[in-house]
Amino acid sequence: MKIHISILFILFFLLGKAQNTEQKDSFVKDNFTKKEFYIPMRDGVKLFTSVYIPKDISSKNKYPFLMQRTCYSVAPYGENEYKSKIGPNTYLMKDKYIFVYQDVRGRYMSEGTFTNMTPQVERKTKKDVDESTDTYDTIEWLLKNVKDNNGKVGQFGTSYPGFYTAVGTLAQHPALVASSPQAPISDFWNDDFLHNGRFMLGYFRTFPVFGVQKTKPENKGWYMDSFIKQTSEDGLKFYRDLGTLKEAYEKYYKDNFFMTEIMNHTNYDEFWQKRGLLPHLKNINHAVMTVGGWFDAEDLSGPLNIYKTIEKTSPKAKNTIVMGPFSHGGWSQEQGKHFHSETYFGDSIATYYQKNVETKFFSHYLKGNTKEDAGLPEALMYDTGAKVWKEFASYPPKNAQKINFYLVILNIL
Repeated sequence: MKIHISILFILFFLLGKAQNTEQKDSFVKDNFTKKEFYIPMRDGVKLFTSVYIPKDISSKNKYPFLMQRTCYSVAPYGENEYKSKIGPNTYLMKDKYIFVYQDVRGRYMSEGTFTNMTPQVERKTKKDVDESTDTYDTIEWLLKNVKDNNGKVGQFGTSYPGFYTAVGTLAQHPALVASSPQAPISDFWNDDFLHNGRFMLGYFRTFPVFGVQKTKPENKGWYMDSFIKQTSEDGLKFYRDLGTLKEAYEKYYKDNFFMTEIMNHTNYDEFWQKRGLLPHLKNINHAVMTVGGWFDAEDLSGPLNIYKTIEKTSPKAKNTIVMGPFSHGGWSQEQGKHFHSETYFGDSIATYYQKNVETKFFSHYLKGNTKEDAGLPEALMYDTGAKVWKEFASYPPKNAQKINFYLVILNIL
């Protein structure tokens, strides 16, 4: 049976491939107490938040926060229902932090209206809200309401949660000391659904996830009934029979607000420009480690452009980039012998990243001296030709040379 790539994309997030919610072991439940809160934002909207607090926390044994804001659900819901794994990796989980998961506006159990790539408000009044103000308000509430925290906050996320992490760097909260946007979207015109404005047909069947508003609190996917009922097992036949994009939209998605936005804005107009994050990334003054994969077909430009922009606009930021031989989010799962397609790149590459890079980054800035450097290279880049990690003091390297490649096409009849 052939499964189209868009279905794999849906399953990755909806079934929790990155963080399985089935309780396969009891470490989390044995070592953490789960609490659920509705955290009020400055405009009165309340965001549903799950907080996993180490059981050995005390006034003499304080912990920092490590937070993920997501549109993909913080399931399982209920204070007696636990994730089997929490945090970016098992090393950080076992080191223990106060792990925080939050449904963003309009998603699952949170109040408000969902907006794809929420436009950032440049000059805010007291009434203006965006993802950076929601990040700030969440941090402020956590510091005041979760006892025995050490006053430091880190944030992480991959793909869409990577965007929430990247835009969260603009919260400018003094307690936010470490952010790791991973496979982040930086501009919807260049990443994910529209690669440089070109509609990515492989996403066509995912639109219910992003374009159906909920009308009440939901602990499951309220949009499931909107998925296209595919009778054929042949995904290719489905797309061959689809017709033009306009015909496909008229047939399947006229009531889908996100697809409607794409159909109504076919150029890089003000609608898309407002959703571009890069012009807003400035004056960031904490540690940022952006992570990406050389073989990420969804969000390759995001990590590179976010790192490059912060490097130019935020001299006070401790700015690091990591690029490995991974597909989208592949560093979160250890493969053992690491392949991409049929190319072998080495053993335990994800483990190397998790143990020696990601854990070191958060441990240093959240539990160590934030005024000192973590000892990570400016750029840690995997050389896919030599099949080794390489460290750089700057990126691109100062001694880099541009090489022109030429494509010759022979028309042989």
